[in-house]
Amino acid sequence: MKFHLLVFIILTVFLSCNSEQKKVTKDSKAESFEDEAILNNPPNGYETLFNGENFNGWNIITDNKESDVELFSIENGMIQTYKDLEANSLQPFGELITEKEYKNYILTLEYKWGDKKFKPRHEAVRDAGVLFHAFEESIFWASGAECQIQEGDTGDLWLIGVRGSTKIDASNGHYAQKGKVFTKGKDPKKRYQSFARNWFWENITGWNKIVIEVKGDKATFMVNGKLVNEVFDLGHYDEDSKEWKTLKKGKILLQAEGAEIYYRNIYLKQL
Repeated sequence: MKFHLLVFIILTVFLSCNSEQKKVTKDSKAESFEDEAILNNPPNGYETLFNGENFNGWNIITDNKESDVELFSIENGMIQTYKDLEANSLQPFGELITEKEYKNYILTLEYKWGDKKFKPRHEAVRDAGVLFHAFEESIFWASGAECQIQEGDTGDLWLIGVRGSTKIDASNGHYAQKGKVFTKGKDPKKRYQSFARNWFWENITGWNKIVIEVKGDKATFMVNGKLVNEVFDLGHYDEDSKEWKTLKKGKILLQAEGAEIYYRNIYLKQL
């Protein structure tokens, strides 16, 4: 009798642990997206920033004004970077930036890596990004806050010519919702500052979805359904007044940074 009771207890504990393990695995799984998808058909309440046919509403800027290569092209309703260029060749970087400024919105987009990489980043991890509250287009890269798109680092926060704060787990330096507040960018002479995302949720070989929710000088980053970073107290230094001013609006910018990448379903909802 004691033997049977012991077996029953062990079996019950095993099944309970196994069930809990499955629950944790399921809850921790990031969203996934199919190669075949309905393109440029925004959900209710959203507008399409890219219409799948042309670059109306956008401008293209490169870091080499003498270059005439086509960094951004349209392929089957999607944006493709470096489409007809030879892999490992030396190529400029580019910005695809909206003509309009935006504030208080939810931005969603999907991306997938291509195969080609280009000098000077041909031996580095594939890199790109999406900037919001972008301004100072005469500078390359434009100033603003960036949600990094990079192999292994998608969701990192970059501050380019701006100041911002987030919450950090001091033990590992990564974002934590209940972490300690850290601020970077307070020295205008240090143009590039970054904060690491909390975890890696990117699908390296398939499509990924980024959601950036922007409210005034604050924003959150989600990658494949997971909150990975946030920024608040965004500000820019005004040279005329020699004062920091709150950054609450700006343009939206997609990067081409030496790696073939596809962007699709770029939608925006005003809040």
